[in-house]
Amino acid sequence: MKIIELIVPPEADGKRIDTFLAEYCEEISSRSAAQKMLSDNRVQILGVKGTMSPCGGIGGETPKVLKNSIVQENLLITVEIPAPVPLEAMAEEIPLNIIYEDSDLLVVDKPRGLVVHPAAGHHSGTLVNALLHHCSLSEIGGELRPGIVHRLDKDTSGLMVVAKNDTAHIALAAQLEKRTMGRTYNAVCLGNVKKNLRIDLPIGRHPRDRKKMAVIPPHTLEKTRARNAVTNIEILEKFKGFTLIAARLETGRTHQIRVHMAHIGNPVLGDTVYGTARQPFGLEGQILHAVGLRFSHPSSGAEMEFTSPLPDYFQKAILAIGGN
Repeated sequence: MKIIELIVPPEADGKRIDTFLAEYCEEISSRSAAQKMLSDNRVQILGVKGTMSPCGGIGGETPKVLKNSIVQENLLITVEIPAPVPLEAMAEEIPLNIIYEDSDLLVVDKPRGLVVHPAAGHHSGTLVNALLHHCSLSEIGGELRPGIVHRLDKDTSGLMVVAKNDTAHIALAAQLEKRTMGRTYNAVCLGNVKKNLRIDLPIGRHPRDRKKMAVIPPHTLEKTRARNAVTNIEILEKFKGFTLIAARLETGRTHQIRVHMAHIGNPVLGDTVYGTARQPFGLEGQILHAVGLRFSHPSSGAEMEFTSPLPDYFQKAILAIGGN
């Protein structure tokens, strides 16, 4: 168990406590997780410099902090994080859309909404659980990420290559490192992307919100763990207020396309983390699909190339913005 102390910054003044914890406490993944912590009486709100707020208590059992309590600037909030529950990915019979398979690897088309591997808040029902039921996987990723060479966000759909053995995993990971593995995404972005471009901007943890990534100014790189990130953008079609693009990755940083597009003023449609706060057109996540994957086979050296058609949710989004 550990205790985390959080001081409410000016921009969070007036937020509900569950919203504040979900946004500012890296160990809490969602409002529902925050509400569980509050329900378990693991959160206390203290006043500045030792004074107690009305939500705190002095002596005896500390009163529970309600999920709709409002935080104020400069208040000290303590969060008791319980010891982590050991995780071991277990095989589960979950349908897989396998595009290609041999003794070394699989190429799967991941649906939107499927988490890639077990983590806090997602102990089961992941792609890894499904893969373990289907076949043996490489052990390089450990017990939670066996076979996983590269990842997709939960609400990003499309192609992934998965390694069945350590030799294949090492060879595929080397292609990622050397930037010889080709990965292409289609996305619908807000606004008018004016021209094809190459975005070469480093990405690291957001300086204020540790759950988010951000473009890091070059003069601060030495003080951060930011890494170089390169995305090539091609305009496929323009609509009124929206642009359909192809994004080709040279690197594979967390949320790379979403962060780069938001930075240039054209966030991915439906992205509530880096774009607009509300979901337009009844969307349930970002309109981002891994449409193309290219790599050299780890054993034969043969060039392998795969494509994935745009899923229904993506096509519906295009119709909603005025496409055909």
